[in-house]
Amino acid sequence: MAAERGRGDRDRDGARERAREWRREQSRERREQARLHSREHGLAEANDRAERAERAAERAERTKAGQSTGSSALTRSRVRLDQPRAPRRSLLPEYDPEAFGRLSERVARFLGTGRFIVYMTLVIIVWVLWNVFAPDHLRFDKYPFIFLTLMLSLQASYAAPLILLAQNRQDDRDRVNLEQDRKQNERSIADTEYLTREIAALRMGLGEVATRDWIRSEFQDLIKEMDERRLFPAESDEGDR
Repeated sequence: MAAERGRGDRDRDGARERAREWRREQSRERREQARLHSREHGLAEANDRAERAERAAERAERTKAGQSTGSSALTRSRVRLDQPRAPRRSLLPEYDPEAFGRLSERVARFLGTGRFIVYMTLVIIVWVLWNVFAPDHLRFDKYPFIFLTLMLSLQASYAAPLILLAQNRQDDRDRVNLEQDRKQNERSIADTEYLTREIAALRMGLGEVATRDWIRSEFQDLIKEMDERRLFPAESDEGDR
């Protein structure tokens, strides 16, 4: 029985080894067929691969060009909020509006003083007298004093917008001051209303508290009652009964 079992195991092992060898031979044959097929169709595949590579290169170039244009447009359109804005280049000269506004206010203040009126009057008188009584070859603006009228008109044309600019700045300051005053008044009104409510609540609370006069009156009544009991003890005892 043991010999028969050993023979059966050996037969099974031999069958397994034969199946393995058969599978190996089939795999080898398949590999050789694949190699032959690849050799036969290698040239065609190489050509196809070259054409595919050329098409892929063209597509890549197109996509790169589109991405570059798109990225440039995106970079131009995007604005970083965490960084200060870059100054724009302009053909016009740049200036500080705040400094120009302060200068206009100074000029407007000077134009609105009596000193400016006196200076302008003196200049006009000297101008007219010089061009009337001076020798002919020294007169630079003869009658009807066209150059003087031109200078005065230029002075008026520049003074008017400067005064308007100063007035606009003053209006802006007044508007800000009025807004601040309004907010301050609102806060003061709210504080006064809160204080009035608190005072009313304190008064209501103090109305239920025993005051000095009330305590004094109660003590006086108690003393009177004790005195009456001392004077009339029998009546008080009968009343108690």
